[in-house]
Order: sequence, then structure tokens, then C-alpha cells
Amino acid sequence: MESMLNKLKSTVTKVTADVTSAVMGNPVTREFDVGRHIASGGNGLAWKIFNGTKKSTKQEVAVFVFDKKLIDKYQKFEKDQIIDSLKRGVQQLTRLRHPRLLTVQHPLEESRDCLAFCTEPVFASLANVLGNLENLPSTVSTDMKDYKLYDVETKYGLLQVSEGLSFLHSSVKMVHGNITPENIILNKNGAWKIMGFDFCVSSTNPSEQEPKFPCKEWDPNLPSLCLPNPEYLAPEYILSVSCETASDMYSLGTVIYAVFNKGKPIFEVNKQDIYKSFSRQLDQLSRLGSSSLTSIPEEVREHVKLLLNVTPTVRPDADQMTKIPFFDDVGAVTLQYFDTLFQRDNLQKSQFFKGLPKVLSKLPKRVIVQRILPCLTSEFVNPDMVPFVLPNVLLIAEECTKEEYVKLILPELGPVFKQQEPIQILLIFLQKMDLLLTKTPPDEIKNSVLPMVYRALEAPSIQIQELCLNIIPTFANLIDYPSMKNALIPRIKNACLQTSSLAVRVNSLVCLGKILEYLDKWFVLDDILPFLQQIPSKEPAVLMGILGIYKCTFTHKKLGITKEQLAGKVLPHLIPLSIENNLNLNQFNSFISVIKEMLSRLESEHKTKLEQLHIMQEQQKSLDLGNASEESKVANIGNQIDKVFNNIGADLLTGGESENKDDTLQNKHKKVSLTLEEKQKLAKEQEQAQKLKSQQPLKPQVHTPVAPVKQTKDLTDTLMDNMSSLTSLSVGTPKLPASSSFTSVPSSGLGMLFSTPIDNTKRNLTNGLNANMGFQTSGFGMPVNPNQNFFSHSSTAGATKMAAGPPAAFTGLADLSVPLAAGVKQTQQRPTDMSALNNLFGPQKPKVSMNQLSQQKPNQWLNQFAPPQVSPGMGSAVMGTQMNMVGQPAFGMQGNPFFNPQNFAQPPTTMTNSSSGSNDLKDLFG
Repeated sequence: MESMLNKLKSTVTKVTADVTSAVMGNPVTREFDVGRHIASGGNGLAWKIFNGTKKSTKQEVAVFVFDKKLIDKYQKFEKDQIIDSLKRGVQQLTRLRHPRLLTVQHPLEESRDCLAFCTEPVFASLANVLGNLENLPSTVSTDMKDYKLYDVETKYGLLQVSEGLSFLHSSVKMVHGNITPENIILNKNGAWKIMGFDFCVSSTNPSEQEPKFPCKEWDPNLPSLCLPNPEYLAPEYILSVSCETASDMYSLGTVIYAVFNKGKPIFEVNKQDIYKSFSRQLDQLSRLGSSSLTSIPEEVREHVKLLLNVTPTVRPDADQMTKIPFFDDVGAVTLQYFDTLFQRDNLQKSQFFKGLPKVLSKLPKRVIVQRILPCLTSEFVNPDMVPFVLPNVLLIAEECTKEEYVKLILPELGPVFKQQEPIQILLIFLQKMDLLLTKTPPDEIKNSVLPMVYRALEAPSIQIQELCLNIIPTFANLIDYPSMKNALIPRIKNACLQTSSLAVRVNSLVCLGKILEYLDKWFVLDDILPFLQQIPSKEPAVLMGILGIYKCTFTHKKLGITKEQLAGKVLPHLIPLSIENNLNLNQFNSFISVIKEMLSRLESEHKTKLEQLHIMQEQQKSLDLGNASEESKVANIGNQIDKVFNNIGADLLTGGESENKDDTLQNKHKKVSLTLEEKQKLAKEQEQAQKLKSQQPLKPQVHTPVAPVKQTKDLTDTLMDNMSSLTSLSVGTPKLPASSSFTSVPSSGLGMLFSTPIDNTKRNLTNGLNANMGFQTSGFGMPVNPNQNFFSHSSTAGATKMAAGPPAAFTGLADLSVPLAAGVKQTQQRPTDMSALNNLFGPQKPKVSMNQLSQQKPNQWLNQFAPPQVSPGMGSAVMGTQMNMVGQPAFGMQGNPFFNPQNFAQPPTTMTNSSSGSNDLKDLFG
């Protein structure tokens, strides 16, 4: 990238230096800005040609510069001769004015370093086009390298040179003396112009019919720039020292030969021995046959042979050459007509422009753009000719690229867009609207093209409105959506509502129906459909147009009409219209068909919606019933847990209750729902269980079993000790902090509460019945069976197994949540409430002495209920029975109310202590 930038910089610097050194100090630079070096021309291609612009008017020009450094090798008198020759040629060209001669914009200016003058814009010399790139920059433009002459350009170019010579010979009475490819210049539009009058000879008797032209003898000692090019010079110049108008015609023949022979002249001349060369050339010309001219087109071959004749009088004159059939080509005649267009009247012009489209298809694009387009756009100043010229300009625009259109055509169309008269201009633009919207930049579309469409919709002419409405759908896809929504659609609606013409109103509806697909659904529903109800007329054509818009919107995949719109607005509008008296049978059937289709879709959509709602309601009901059953199950499970703890206390203290009483309570509580206090109590117990679960597991202590000593013991003292232990448990129970929510009950069920081994050495009470009886962790493994009941006992003596997984009836515990417990924030630490455990073990409260209380260690009872540490894949801790001395189980499952399934059947209906409920309410409400 850097190398490319450096190369570009060096090129620009070099070009700037060349221009600066060539033109620096020349008076031409006061009025003109000199640009890039583009070509070379003149005798010996000595003149460098630059692009330029006039500072005051920004008019484009070509600047011809002769750098005096080219002649530094010559002596002073030779330099003076060269400068005088160059000056003479430019001065003569400046005096002459003709379409076939190069037009001088600024006369010759001389400075110390250069000569310079300005002409019309130039592309190159004919010698450059034919491949002679002498005196050109090292980097030649791609346009110059790739430039190839078309047949029509060659024919018309030679015709132009012939016309220029005819002007010089007939009107000016002058012989050019040096007609060569170097002195034929192609201007920017491709026209061939004559320059290089350095060796022109004027007639000595211009008033006489036979002019005489003096001729100088050839001086081989002069510099080459002071002599004409001998390869294109007639033999009589050298051999007989004479010249006449026929001498220029010989030069024209050699130019024609060079054009069709890649720039090579027919004869090569040895400038060192020119007389001998011309003598040999004269002999060859006398025996010149058609075989030597095979590169020349057959239709002009004989004429070229005449031009190269040795005898000057046999050669055709310039006027005769312009009339040869070779120049009767359609393209050449068309180009010639354009050059004389300013001489024609409007009628002749109109006839010519009408037939021009047929010719344009046969001409090369470059010729059309360079030669024809400028002539056409120049006629835009004549409003009467615009309707005839505009179709041809738009036809050329179709063949141009977008860049060419923007650069060459759009600037000329700008003023025409605003013309309102004659009305045909608007019609032509509307017919070519797709072309304009495709190639015109968005800003110009918004500023020039669309305003013209809006004027057409608002035009007083009904014909213009109808045409505009018919054409709009053809290019609607090219209009940007904001312009269509905010500018085009409102004007179409106004044309429909305000016009008195039925045709305009119907065309407005048809136009709207065709462009619906380019509109947004909600814009159609909110803007177009309500507009249909505002149309006042009830003619059948208008009604069918309204029906068509409704039907298009209704059936279109992208649009569609909602059932609310159908029921509320569309059908109430269509049904009254369907019974208008103006409608015939077919029109009425069309209305009824659309209405039935709308009703059918309305029915199906709404029925589907209602069916879905019904299914959702049924599903919701089933979900509500399921949730209610789950909640009842959860409540029952919670109450069963309460019942377990109550029964544990009652059994330990009173020895259990009868099964009949439990059945009575169960039947009684089935009909009663949980009270607020019971729910609060259930939440607290679940929080307590979660708290116990989250504690760190305690490692079980290994105890060596001590053989029981058989001795006589007083049962009364044992009972009193058991009662004291239970009382100490209730007194030392701490109140756990409330939790906002709780998770599922541990999978080990209630067995976790009794899994920790009991230190028999420190406590003499384990089950409340016998000091030697208790639960121990070692003994029997407990397998996990998810299908087993919550508690199960085996009839095998001496061992009892308990399932670790939750029972099927307790599966809802995992999803159970207690709303009352959620969000309760404990603001302060309350004193420990003992009432829960007091109620847990029944109403009996044996009195315990302070000495017995002091013997209990703190939190000793909590250690009994700590969850065990269970390894993955193993069963929970085994709750076994300790064997007595006789071998019978000291505490079996059967007959024990704690393991009676009936104890889990029914939760208590009311709280056993009102003080606990009041405390819980205080916790809840602060």
C-alpha cells in the first residue's frame, strides 16, 4: 500500500512539475487553470495538450503548450524559424472560424519558456488514436490505449475533414499544405477538426475563378519543424515546386490510407535523399493498382486511388468527395444532420427526432453519448421540441450505466422535470418512471422525480390523472416506503374523494388495490380500510372497487384482516353495500361470496379460540383439584408427624391410648380443615426439621456393651427417674429461629430423630420403660426400599428393620411450601418457649426437683436427635432392640403405640396449648 502511494505521489509530482515548467509565467495561466497532460498534436506532435478550465466561468478548455526546451539543440536562427512557423499556424487558425476547424478560445501567448493557446475541449489527435504516442507522458490513460475507431466514426470523420477542406478551398481560397493525422484533432465529442496551418498558402488572386498558390522550394537544411511531413505531401511539391487545392486532396488520400492501415502511410520517405524517394514514389503511383489498397473498404477504394493519382487534375475535389456513396452511411448522415441541426426549423426537427430511435439502435454507444446526446440536450431550451427530444434522451439513458446517467443525463433533465407545459412532457416521464427511479439517486428522486408524480396526481387534466394512476403500480416497488405512506397514498385518496370523474375514482381504487402488497398490514387496517367508508358514490364500479380492496386485503398472506376488524367494521360496511339496487346479479354474487368467506373464517377462528379457552379452563380446573389434593395430603402428613410426636410423649408417659379413640378422632378430623394456628405450627416444625438437617453430622461414639446385672429394682423409682428425664427435655428445648421457607423432608423419614446412639453410661433412661432397654446403632442393617411403608416391623424375634426412603404417601413433601412461614422476619430474640414440647408429651407435667435438672447436661437431648452420617448407597441407621438376660426383646415393635400405623392417620384438629399459638402470632406479626 505504501509503495502504491509513493508511486502515485511521484507521478502527481512529475505531472505537476511538467505543467509548472511548461506553462510557468505564460499569460494563459492568468485566466485558465491548467490540468493533466492528455495528448499531443500539431506538426511533429510538438504541441502538448492539457486539460484546463477557465477561472471565471469554469468552462472546460484544452491548453496547447509548446515547450521551447524541445528546440534547444538548434541554433538561434533555426529557433526563430521554428517559433515563427508555429506562431503563423496558430494565428491563422485563430482567424478562421468553421465547424470543421479547431475552435480557438484564447489566442497564442508567448513567454520565455513556452508558447500557449486555448481551444475547445480536446480528446486527442488522430495520430495519438492511431497509435503514435510521441510527446505523451509515460503513463498514458486507459481511454487512450483502448480507443478504437468505429466505422461510423471513421466515415464521418473523413467526411468532416473533406468538408473542412471544401471550406478552405472554396471559401477561403487557401491550401492547407500539411494535412496529416497529427494536424487532425478529435474534440471531446469525437468530431474531427483541422489545425496546423503552419504551411498554409493563400491564393494570390482570390477574386479570380482559378486561384494561384505560390509554393516554396523544399529546403532539406531547415529543421523538421519548419517543413511539412513529406510522407503525406503531394509529389508536385517536391518534383515541380507547385501546389494547388488538389495537393491537399492527395494528402487526404494518404490520410484515408493511414486510417485503414493502422496509421502507416502508403509510402515511406527517405528525408536525407527526398528527391530520389519522391521520384521512386511517382513511379509507384503511376502503376498503383487495387491490390495495393486491400486494407481500404471496397466502396471507397476507387476514390482513394483517384486521390493518389499522379496528375492533380484527375483527383476529386473536396466538394466531390463529400458526395461519394461511401459517406451515405445512415450513421454518418445522422451525425451530419445533427451538425446542421441549428439550420433546421421545428417541423424538420420534429420529423427527424421521430425517426431517430430506429437509428440509435444501430449506432455505437460511444458515438451516441459523445456526439448525439449533447445535440439532443441542447434542444431542451426549446419547449416545443422537448416532447420530441425527451423520448430519445431517455432511450439513451437506458443504455447508459448509472454513473454515466448521473454524470451526463441527469443534470440536463433537472430543468425538464419542473416543466408543466406542454403536458406531453409529464406523460413521457410517467411512462419511463421505472427507468428514472432505477438510475436516479435517492436524493434526486425525492427532490425531483416524486414531486413530478405528485403534480400529475393533482393536475387538472383527467387524462393525466388516469395515466398517472395506471402507471403508479408499475413502479411502486421502487418507491421508498416513507414517501409512499406519507405523500403518495394521501394524494391518491384525495384524488378519489375530490374528483368528479368516475374514471378517476375507479382508477384510484384499482391503484390502491394493486399497491396494497407494498404496504404494511397495520397501515392498511388503520388507514386504507377506514378510507373506503368515506367514499360517497354508490356506482357499481366504485362498489366493486371497494369490494376488491377488501378481498385483496382479506386474502393476502402478508396482510389479512383480524376477526375483530371483520366483525366490527368490514362486515357492517359490506353487508349494506351488497344490497344496493345498482348491483346486478353477478356483482351481488361477488359480494355475497366474499361476505360468506369472511363469515366462515370469522366462525372458524373464534370457534378455535373458544375451544382453546375451554381446554385451558378444564386443564386449570384439573390442576386446581390436583393442587388441592396435594395440599390436603401435605397437611395430613404434617398432622401425622404431629400425631407421632404426641403419641410418643403420650405412650412414654401413659402407655398409649386405645385404637378406638384414634379412629374416632380420625373420623372427626376428616371433615375439619387446618386452622391458622395449626398451619403456623406445621411451618415451625418443618423449619425445625430443616434446621436439624443443616447441622453438621455427629460421629457416633463406639460403646462397649455392658452385660446387664440382674438385680431387683424398685419400679416406682424407675418410673420417677423416667419422668424427671422427660421433664428436663421439655425444659431445655431451645426455640429455633423461623425460616422463610423450607425444603423437602429428609429421605430417611423419622428415623433420623433416633439414629444417634444414647450414652447409657450417662443416662439410665432410653425408652421410658426399662433402664436396660434402648436404641443402638449397631446390630442390623436397614435396606432402602422406596415402596415400603413408613414404618414396618418384622415378626422375627430380636430384630426390627425400618425403611430409609420416604413412603409413597409422603411424596408431596418435596414440593410442600408454607406461605405463612415465608417472608416472616424475626426482629428480635425472644425467650425460649417451652410450650411446644410440653404439649408434645401430653398434659401431664411431673414435678422435677432442681437437683435433677442440674444433673442434665446442656443440649444432651439434642444430640439424641442429631441426624446420622450415612454413607452413599447404604441404609439408614438400624433401630434395634436390646436383648435382656433371658433373650427376649426388651422393647419390641408390636404393642408399641409409636409404631402403630393408625397413629399417623389423623392429625389433631386443634393446638394443645393456646399460649404457643399466641406466641406464634406474635412472631408472625412482630
